[in-house]
Amino acid sequence: MSPIVRVAALFAVLAALSRAAAADPAALTLAARDFAALPGWSDDHVGAALPAFLKSCARLANAPATAPVDPEAHGADFGRVGDWRPLCRQALAVPAGNDAAVRRFFEANFVPALAGDRGNSVGLFTGYYEAELTASRRPQGPYRFPVYRRPADLVPGRPYLDRAAIDDGALAGRGLEILYLASADDAYVLQTQGSGRIHLVDGGVERLVYDVNNGRKPVNIEQLLLDRGLIPAAQFSQAAVRTWMRDHPAEAEKLRRENPLYVFFREYQGDGPLGAQGAVLTPERSLAVDHRFVPLGVPLWLAAQDKYRPVTLRRLVVAQDTGDGIEGPVRGDFYWGTGAEAMRRGGDFYAAGQYYLLLPKSVASRLLAWR
Repeated sequence: MSPIVRVAALFAVLAALSRAAAADPAALTLAARDFAALPGWSDDHVGAALPAFLKSCARLANAPATAPVDPEAHGADFGRVGDWRPLCRQALAVPAGNDAAVRRFFEANFVPALAGDRGNSVGLFTGYYEAELTASRRPQGPYRFPVYRRPADLVPGRPYLDRAAIDDGALAGRGLEILYLASADDAYVLQTQGSGRIHLVDGGVERLVYDVNNGRKPVNIEQLLLDRGLIPAAQFSQAAVRTWMRDHPAEAEKLRRENPLYVFFREYQGDGPLGAQGAVLTPERSLAVDHRFVPLGVPLWLAAQDKYRPVTLRRLVVAQDTGDGIEGPVRGDFYWGTGAEAMRRGGDFYAAGQYYLLLPKSVASRLLAWR
């Protein structure tokens, strides 16, 4: 559910990672560490992450004790629900407002494990946010760009109609329209962020969350803007992309059609947005990961430094989401929240860093030969 990152250097890094992956497939490696080795561990307001952890715990409440904590995570054996649920019960009694108590809870029950890709522990960290947009329930005035719900004939994982076909009206008249946005750019932002808090022109607020995509391989249109010299690399940012799209509507329409990936949404009543685990995301405490390697619900210590701005993240987060383009054992997308400030802070976040999985001692004793 994460954005396409708008920093020029990212594309070169991703291309290099792709070439490396083709030559040497990614593999998660873990190395046990002490809490004292976590950069900034004693300084973070760790209590702010406890509610996020409890939201993930709630997703395990009805699962069999013998079930894997995340069946999709094949990077290692991260234990069974029965390894995690007792810690979830203990966490309920820890006061979130007391950082010292939360810190003691994790230090007493978990072991940090530095994640690596075949031993390389430095990875790429980007940011995403919940888009805040205006829309109408019916087409009127500028509000003529539909947001579609999932078609009944779409089979997840199989290629479906591409963006060009859908933009040309292949789904029109099937009653799939949820809302209408005021611009194609707004629609594209909603798709790249994966969720939106929508203000309706006739009053009220609607929340849309990611449902499924059309099974097409994404093409990064920001990369195309750079390759074609349409935005100079030195001036590249999310704001610059949106300005170019607004000022060149015909060219922007053609460019968007070169990305065949299309996202379908569903309406969601209640707090949000929802991550892939089904838990409501917590601003600045939820992280999207590649859960082929990292299980959803696991707490992580994130230490990352933005390459282009004075932004350092050293904080406790919880793996609660996934996203197109979030691939590899050490790769994360940091959820900044909702609205303009989250967009400003998260839209161009591009950092190098590490994360440490906090594993229950019962899991660590098997997985890391920890004593």
